[in-house]
Amino acid sequence: MHVLIPSAGSGSRMKAGKNKLLIELEGESLIYWTLKSVFSASLVSWVGIIGQPNDKKELLNSVKDFSSKVKWINGGDTRQESVFNGIKSLPSNAEKVLIHDGARCLINPELINKCALKLEENDAVILATKVTDTIKIVNNKGFIHETPNRQNLWAAQTPQGFLIKSLRKAHEMAIEKNWTVTDDASLFEMLNWPVKIIEGNCSNIKITSPLDLKIAKLFIRDHL
Repeated sequence: MHVLIPSAGSGSRMKAGKNKLLIELEGESLIYWTLKSVFSASLVSWVGIIGQPNDKKELLNSVKDFSSKVKWINGGDTRQESVFNGIKSLPSNAEKVLIHDGARCLINPELINKCALKLEENDAVILATKVTDTIKIVNNKGFIHETPNRQNLWAAQTPQGFLIKSLRKAHEMAIEKNWTVTDDASLFEMLNWPVKIIEGNCSNIKITSPLDLKIAKLFIRDHL
């Protein structure tokens, strides 16, 4: 299985002053822990890191021995552009790809394998968890407009997996139609293409705040 890892986080909410994937977690960078989990998945055979050229040296140095196992891919101005660059950099014989956020460093390798296996019978899959909070849809004046049934609500995670020919076509159509999305599954939704949900777990958090980092430290310590 081929895996692309978008890794261009600015770290603004972390107030890191650098790519947040370089932030240290129990002696190693966040991107190191992400790669450790990804390479622990038995079905993963190829990994590409998508990042900004000015971060390349530091990111690759921080992942230590993994640096020789990954392909570096220069990113674009947005996540969407970066992923499209990643798609175009995949080996010519690749048929399926998993896209995993570099900031989700606590991903269970078995969930990566599960996503890969589900791609055998689906064109697109996405890891997600059931929403447990009551969600409110609010209008532009700050008043509640609607309370959707949470039984039908899921919080999207990564990996997200796709047939490469379908994903490439979706990105090409997005460029043509000037669509902007925050994840690749949204492109499939806009085209009315089916995306299969795979239930993940609550530990697969995206590190975006200092609180997330504290949670990640507790998790890593329990698994060292």
